[in-house]
Amino acid sequence: MSTTTDAAWSRTEFEAQLRARGAGYHIHHPFNVRMHEGLLSADQIRGWVANRFYYQVNIPQKDGAILANCPDRETRRRWVRRILDHDGWDDCEGGHAGGIEAWVRLGEAVGLTRDALWSQRHVVPGVRFAVDAYVNFARHAPWQEGVCSSLTEMFAPQIHKDRLATWPAHYRWIDPAGLDYFRSRISLAERDVEHGLQVTLDHFTTRALQERALDILQFKLDILWAMLDAIEKAYP
Repeated sequence: MSTTTDAAWSRTEFEAQLRARGAGYHIHHPFNVRMHEGLLSADQIRGWVANRFYYQVNIPQKDGAILANCPDRETRRRWVRRILDHDGWDDCEGGHAGGIEAWVRLGEAVGLTRDALWSQRHVVPGVRFAVDAYVNFARHAPWQEGVCSSLTEMFAPQIHKDRLATWPAHYRWIDPAGLDYFRSRISLAERDVEHGLQVTLDHFTTRALQERALDILQFKLDILWAMLDAIEKAYP
């Protein structure tokens, strides 16, 4: 086990260590594997969409907490785009509607009503606890640690691509227009990762800090995994 006296990894080595944590991304969770293989029932799909919505609506609050802790103006200018990406831009119509609205449309495509999503009545306690823990972390951690926790986005484009590739064939009952959220997030996640990695590589420059960053990333991976554990138990 490394100690605080160990030499820092180079930027390249540190990034490789961060990316290696993708082995624990929830793309490998049994529930998501079954989703990818087309083995979930309509009730399971709806349960996943309804519970994941709680995560979606909390993302802007998480990002707002990071902004509130950040004294750097340039970072705030870039980070605020994440909030708008989810809450919506300008008139919040059409292409400006944002990720939360896109997720609502996904919900409608799988047979959920807007009221069912926004009421959060389908959210199970384990999902609520996990998401709240993540938002609470962002509120109290140094802003650089909040940024680091968002680096699970490094692994997100593949999971979105998988859904776009498999859902139309496996779940023909879902309106393909409802999959726009997955389409939009591929390019946005790639953009956000570039900034998040830059902040993380610039700030976590000693071995002790780098190991702290890996712990933070693992914490976020555990949050996402725990959400699927709770969903899988609620929708066996």
